[in-house]
Amino acid sequence: MTFDLQPTLTGERVEVRPLVPADWSDLHAVASDPLIWAQHPASDRHKEDVFREFFREALESGGALVVIDRQTRRIIGSSRYWDYKADRSEIEIGWTFLARAYWGGIYNGELKRLMLDHAFQFVDHVVFLVGKDNWRSRKAVEKIGGVLDGEVEKSDGARTIVNVKYVIKRASYPEAGA
Repeated sequence: MTFDLQPTLTGERVEVRPLVPADWSDLHAVASDPLIWAQHPASDRHKEDVFREFFREALESGGALVVIDRQTRRIIGSSRYWDYKADRSEIEIGWTFLARAYWGGIYNGELKRLMLDHAFQFVDHVVFLVGKDNWRSRKAVEKIGGVLDGEVEKSDGARTIVNVKYVIKRASYPEAGA
């Protein structure tokens, strides 16, 4: 069975589907809020030119998803599967952001549960890399069962970014096998 990096997933509150070029305007409208990026290493991602590059990379990644509020049918954010390593039975989930009206855990929790349930059909480990000082995202990953597993330095060519690595193992994931 091949890992589908851009599935359509449906929960009670959110639907997740592959990102497409036509999503630009709606997703940029969400991402243009500077407070979404305030703790993020790329704190200027709310700027159109910076987000345009992020959007381009998301499309090229082959694993980018948009998050839709099932009640309003509006795009409320995005997430991504990345760096699938079949030999290590591992995938990364990241690049997640939601409109501030959807903060507080219910929507992010459902999004991550859908993504984790899908991922654990194919891998034993899901990795989350979070900016070291992004406490809001760190708490969100811990809330869904992420276990801190060290630091990872990434270079974007201009600077080195320190992320913390969290891991969720299928064996310790409550919904695995449910």
